Amino acid sequence: MKKLLFDRRNYTVLALALVLIILGFALMSGGKSSDGVSFNPAIFSPRRIVVAPIISLVGFLLAAIGVLLPKKKSNEEKEDK
Repeated sequence: MKKLLFDRRNYTVLALALVLIILGFALMSGGKSSDGVSFNPAIFSPRRIVVAPIISLVGFLLAAIGVLLPKKKSNEEKEDK
């Protein structure tokens, strides 16, 4: 069987991190002016300047944790010792 770099647990954590990062960036989007010249105060909504960056930061931290999680030892590796 082909050995992978990470376990299933690592890939699950990385997938969750990717979803959180995409969600955070999606929440930051929008708020442009209708004519391109006028000011739209919606760019300063709490969702865009507080909630979305926190969600993205949690996603990036979770990605780092997903990469650093140690692999679980399989039965074959335990028997080799």
